[in-house]
Amino acid sequence: MNHTPSAAAPEQTQDGVHHSPGASARFSKRSAAAVLVCWLLVVFDGYDLIVYGTVQSSLITDTGWGLTKATAGTVGSMAFLGMMIGAIFAGRMSDSWGRRRTIMACAALFSLFTILCAFAPNAAVFGGLRLLAGIGLGGLVPSANALVAELVPAKWRSTIATLMMSGVPIGGSIAALAGIPLIPAFGWPVMFLVAAVALLVVVPLGMRFLPETLPETLPGTPPAAKDAKQAAGFKSLLRAPYLGMSLLFAISTLVTLFAWYGLGTWLPNLMQLAGYNLGSALTFALALNLGAVVGSVATAWAGTRFGPIPTAIAAAAVAAVALAVLVAGPPVGLVYVMLVLAGVGTHGTQCLIIAAVASHYPAHLRGTALGWALGVGRIGAVAAPQVGGLLLAAGLGVNSNFLAFAGAAAVAAILLGAIGTKIKTAKINTANIQSKNTTSVGASNV
Repeated sequence: MNHTPSAAAPEQTQDGVHHSPGASARFSKRSAAAVLVCWLLVVFDGYDLIVYGTVQSSLITDTGWGLTKATAGTVGSMAFLGMMIGAIFAGRMSDSWGRRRTIMACAALFSLFTILCAFAPNAAVFGGLRLLAGIGLGGLVPSANALVAELVPAKWRSTIATLMMSGVPIGGSIAALAGIPLIPAFGWPVMFLVAAVALLVVVPLGMRFLPETLPETLPGTPPAAKDAKQAAGFKSLLRAPYLGMSLLFAISTLVTLFAWYGLGTWLPNLMQLAGYNLGSALTFALALNLGAVVGSVATAWAGTRFGPIPTAIAAAAVAAVALAVLVAGPPVGLVYVMLVLAGVGTHGTQCLIIAAVASHYPAHLRGTALGWALGVGRIGAVAAPQVGGLLLAAGLGVNSNFLAFAGAAAVAAILLGAIGTKIKTAKINTANIQSKNTTSVGASNV
């Protein structure tokens, strides 16, 4: 009895997950253009996320809105609250409504409401606009990553997913660089008007180059995946065989985003409280974001070579150590080095988690899984500005923030270790089953 796999069988990755074999054949110049457009949108996503940290001091001192450190943290959390809502629903929507429609809607949403932030008359309106912009921001990343995962060959999926997320710190670096000359010259509102470039340039490019894809219509999608359309959704993620991994991925994302967005929101202000002027404080933020850019590239290479989960464990550990060193008050040169390493570690960890999620789930659940992990993870992003502000308001000082973010990175390393253990166990079980099946087939042939 011969046991030959059919030609339509899906490809199996190192994570033991089945993927469509048609991805490689579909990767063309147009697909490359679509990936580039998605990356550009993620750049603006990153800009929009970090821009609040660059204007936070100005909002407290220059607006007359009566903001304190604690209330500024609350306002900072509004965008992340919106991101939590957007990530959860847009990820699911992209699996059913289509990637292109969802991406375009999210991009237009965050661009429009970010522009309107420049004209906010008070803190309440500003916070509401940041909430609405956050819905678009949160929905963009899982939808764009789900689309890109379907356009690139499976063997490059982890690498491209990681490089895609380099757009976030690149956007953050642009925000920090732009803030140094623009805020003193024109005031904080100009920082939000930059989103007009996304609305007027990148969104039209997306309308032209992004293909519309639905998992059940992709060439090469195995019949099992097509039949599973009704099983797509959060219920499928929260039951066997996905429950344990779905929870671990979500909580790992939560603590990682707590560290990353806590630093992104509070670092300029923390460095000013430590005695540096605004220009120097924004330079420290630039170091963090440039480290994150380096981390995106370095972890893309390492993730391909060693696997996304082992590399993520190492990256999270590096971030925890670097942030802990800052507590000791090292010389300014070492502060820059530690912030670069913190950027490498925190953002690199998140990139690798996204890559692992994109590879672990089948096509009909990919957008939902990414939305679930990032949506639950945004709880950490919502909490981080609040916690940072409350720690400062309680008089616990700058180091309390660094300790909180270092602790979150350490927890991420532990949780990722648990994910790695589960993946190894699943591989061993799969190998044992295949070995038994081979033995039984050989016996029947005899």
